[in-house]
Amino acid sequence: MDPEEKAAAITLNATAMPTFVRPDRFYLSGFSNIPHVKYFYVFLCFVYILTVIGNGILLSVIYLVETLHTPKYMIVFNLAFTDLCGSTALIPKLLDTFLFERRYVVYEACLSYMFFVLFFLSLQSWTLVTMAYDRFIAICFPLRYHRIVTKPAISVILLFVWLFPLSIVSTPVGLLNRLSFCRSLVVNSFFCDHNPVYRLACNDWTLNNIMAYVGFIVLLCLPFVFIGFTYVCIAIALIRIASAQERIIALKTCTAHLILVAIFFIPILGTNIASVATYIHPNTRMMNSFLTHILPALFNPIVYSLKTEEVLNSIKKLCKSHKISNTSKLG
Repeated sequence: MDPEEKAAAITLNATAMPTFVRPDRFYLSGFSNIPHVKYFYVFLCFVYILTVIGNGILLSVIYLVETLHTPKYMIVFNLAFTDLCGSTALIPKLLDTFLFERRYVVYEACLSYMFFVLFFLSLQSWTLVTMAYDRFIAICFPLRYHRIVTKPAISVILLFVWLFPLSIVSTPVGLLNRLSFCRSLVVNSFFCDHNPVYRLACNDWTLNNIMAYVGFIVLLCLPFVFIGFTYVCIAIALIRIASAQERIIALKTCTAHLILVAIFFIPILGTNIASVATYIHPNTRMMNSFLTHILPALFNPIVYSLKTEEVLNSIKKLCKSHKISNTSKLG
């Protein structure tokens, strides 16, 4: 009997033991019947290294260069920090679980794992909304931009971006403690995801199901709608611009953000909406979830920041000043 079969066999008879049951641990199933899947996990290791390097460079540059201490780059800094934390919350544990076959996760650790992964995913979503707001004000109200988008204003918005998802995510995770798990303890996912976990309970999990829908709407659908609304307003504003060259310049400032929005929202929204309408194989669902959790954190610093002239010039200045300091020390 393999480990997964053993885990599936760990069940408790609800009629024989009617008392509250909290398991010691869960078993993460991961992908099923995929040959050479370990190569994929090795690939994830390189993705994580590149994610840490890219976001680490971006965070360092914004922190060290005073000219980047602007409201816009406060938002960029927040996104890079969120990407770094989100990847760190997911990938190292994932690699430890599946590369080294440590698939059993202690109950308390499972809930912590769930909270941090979902929390930073929600932060990414709402930070993209904040970026859309920044672009909306810059294009629709260019003359009032510096009066509206100030450091105190962005600080308040970013505080909301942190506290609001915190309250939403902590609620369903906390509600898991009221469930009794007397069925299989095999979680059909690559991490302790909320839906696969609460569906293992043998008592009423209706409240968790409702909170799952609330979280999906508030933390993913609503930000996507907000972003869509801002770009409708931006499109109307661009149509009113007489010069075609001005339109192109304005569009260039939005292209990078739109790419990030597409990379982040399309896989997760497509998978969740499709799962309601039809059956999706667990492997397909997990692969789309992988794309949402991993690719944005890798591409965000490259697409949105590290290729922009302002950031590149700042990196060059830092390198030049570092060379000068080293030369003076040698002299």
